[in-house]
Amino acid sequence: MDNRTKNTYIRRLKYTFLLFSLSALAVLSLNTSCKKALILSKGNLAFSKDTVVFDTVFTTIGSTTQQLKIYNKESGTVVIEEVELMGGSASPYRINLDGLQGTAFSAIELEGKDSLFLFVEVTLNPNGGTLPMVVEDSIRFRTNGKDQYVILAAWGQDMYYHYSNLSGPSSGWDLNEGVWPNDKPHLIYGAAFVDENKQLTIPAGTKIYLHKNSFLYVYKGTLNIQGTYQNEVVIQGDRLESDYDKVAGQYYGVYFNEAKTSSIEYAIIKNGTTGVHIEKDGGNGANPTVRLKNTIIQNHARYGIMNFAGGKVDAENCVITNNGFHAFINLAGSGFNFNQCTIAGYATGDGQLPAMGISDFYDDGNSVLAANVTGTIKNCVIYGNMEGEIAFNLDNIGTNAFEIDHCVIKMNTPSTESFYTNIIWNQNPEFKNPQEFDYDIWSTSPLVNAGVASTVITDIKGKPRSNPPDIGAYEF
Repeated sequence: MDNRTKNTYIRRLKYTFLLFSLSALAVLSLNTSCKKALILSKGNLAFSKDTVVFDTVFTTIGSTTQQLKIYNKESGTVVIEEVELMGGSASPYRINLDGLQGTAFSAIELEGKDSLFLFVEVTLNPNGGTLPMVVEDSIRFRTNGKDQYVILAAWGQDMYYHYSNLSGPSSGWDLNEGVWPNDKPHLIYGAAFVDENKQLTIPAGTKIYLHKNSFLYVYKGTLNIQGTYQNEVVIQGDRLESDYDKVAGQYYGVYFNEAKTSSIEYAIIKNGTTGVHIEKDGGNGANPTVRLKNTIIQNHARYGIMNFAGGKVDAENCVITNNGFHAFINLAGSGFNFNQCTIAGYATGDGQLPAMGISDFYDDGNSVLAANVTGTIKNCVIYGNMEGEIAFNLDNIGTNAFEIDHCVIKMNTPSTESFYTNIIWNQNPEFKNPQEFDYDIWSTSPLVNAGVASTVITDIKGKPRSNPPDIGAYEF
């Protein structure tokens, strides 16, 4: 059910209750006309909202708590004769009125100009369907013989449920291979594993929700995410209230450990801790551990992409932005290749670091991991709100080879290293609205026609590239 259908439904539901209330008033006015003034002007309650909406609630899993505030705007004390959850004990909703749980309450005194809280939760039963369902109820408030209603509405969704106790395989790990169906969402508690020599395909349109600290874990196996433009695979936390739209750290991320060459295309990975974590290479030779195309990785508490301990990553037409530490961090990873990517800071936390951090070693205090790094960055914009947005920490262990060509880079002091060629230093790329994660560009951007021709012939939205192309993931 899309948002327009939901909004239409709420309006109709409100209209139904309005007609019911008006009819009730008409009957009361006919039978007790001498009390009409009292009924309409005294003892009426006011509410912080006339509809309590839950959107979307996964079946079998309880919702978060919504609150309703009840006001007495009269100067004198009013007695609320009855408060009743109309569905009674059979209702999927649960209410708590001023600290008391139940389905019906009576004789509640509310002093003049005062208020009290009512809290609502809901748990929905599976319906065996693939489409969202709407489940409604209402709460009736009777004051001075007059009934007022607050509507309860929840959009419920059945899902595929993945759960693993992380204490070990013997505890019943959730192992995955083949193709995940995309007819309803997937919810991960703990971990969903792709085990050694197994292959999992996630098709276009799949929605994946992860609970706190959960992750999709690929161990010596292969993961292929196959989204398409405007039918992306979406990976995010399982808190679906609007207050969580931009809250980072809601789950861990997608974790590749010695994975066979895997691919992620047209995915949106947001609001985790580390969007894509690559650890060690799975013996893939010249091929990368993970190949990313046309993918948005944004708003993670630590890193957008972490390449660690020999992993290799290729990224094309990707947007990696607004992550708490680095958008991309290479810690003793052995290689990376970025082409036509937008890599940006703009996070708001105290731990903000340059958009790209590149190190050929990692020292954990007990031992040092080191790797010879080959890194290529072409037609990319590396920008943000710091003075410098790319940082190297190299220990000269072995031989590193870098090529950074036709890029726009923010750097407080432009580098004279020979591996930088055709660089535009410190020119504002004129993103449309980075605070709202919109990294498309205006016609006046220095990125326009500033790149060098490559094998990437379309941008992240499928728009043909000009020759020369614009720098970054978006073509004006």
